[in-house]
Amino acid sequence: MVRGTRPRSRAVAVGAALAVLAVLAVAGCGAAPEPVPDAEAAPAATVTRGPAVVRTTPPPPDAAAAEEDPMATPSPTPSPTADASAAGGRGSGSGSTAPGGWWRPAVGTTWQWQLSGTVDTSVSAAVFDIDGEQATAALVADLHRRGAKVICYIDVGAWESYRRDASAFPSSVLGNRVDGWDQERWLDIRKLDVLLPIMEARIADCAAKGFDAVEPDLADGYLNDTGFPLKAADQIAYNTAIADLAHKHGMGVGLKNDAEQVTQLEPYFDFAVVEECVAYGECDAYVPFIRAGKAVLHVEYSGSTSSICKTTKPLGFSSMKKRLDLDAWREVC
Repeated sequence: MVRGTRPRSRAVAVGAALAVLAVLAVAGCGAAPEPVPDAEAAPAATVTRGPAVVRTTPPPPDAAAAEEDPMATPSPTPSPTADASAAGGRGSGSGSTAPGGWWRPAVGTTWQWQLSGTVDTSVSAAVFDIDGEQATAALVADLHRRGAKVICYIDVGAWESYRRDASAFPSSVLGNRVDGWDQERWLDIRKLDVLLPIMEARIADCAAKGFDAVEPDLADGYLNDTGFPLKAADQIAYNTAIADLAHKHGMGVGLKNDAEQVTQLEPYFDFAVVEECVAYGECDAYVPFIRAGKAVLHVEYSGSTSSICKTTKPLGFSSMKKRLDLDAWREVC
């Protein structure tokens, strides 16, 4: 199958007026949501998402003015190996503190990935991965009080017309439309001087809200029909620069998919976020993270949970089955 046609996660910004959303129907996920313990009411943080190819989404709000340009970005430097005995930071969570001072999730940790609906803070998980733009500092603080660590989802590979900073992107860096999604266009990741200040502003916003780490999505544009002659080396340069920005702001960072470049990129990243490696037969590609003491946060959208777990549990992955819209429902290993 052509790479880039698989579902890719992304959060869709919505305003309070967008109360009625079209939800993607997914076969094979008829189980009821897992029971959760009683907990305090969580702050409202409504986000919606859909995969890059097969998705349904509400009309986005108008893009607002661009955020301020942040400081210049230093040259990429590899992240050091985690000290597994070190303590975590905000929230007890599950993981360790890297020598650079940022958090890394522990191998085999439990996690929840919710990019649509009001975030259910009562889900029993040591790590939450939620949309950075839609989340509030109050929501992140609430998750910390519950003992969880929190990962900030942002898109670094495509322009999204509905984001607040959409007007900050010049037309020169906007390429082909992301397949199946007319309001997103691939970015020319070779233009580091243009893109990194914008991405640093997003990452700085994550840090200001108290997030512990960043999940940069669409980090394998060179494998897709972007409209630009992107090469593997361009992706390496861009991904390592994004990792440096997260570390500069005191947060860990996860490599999203990009199985082909794990060997080169693992030293720069603190964990991996992986979609459908069982379905695509590429789970072994992410084992270098486990060997380095770094978590692989993994999700499948189809197949039985027992079959998924039979494949990935021996590898040490943190696996679960989710619906494509990434609401609160999950089945864990």
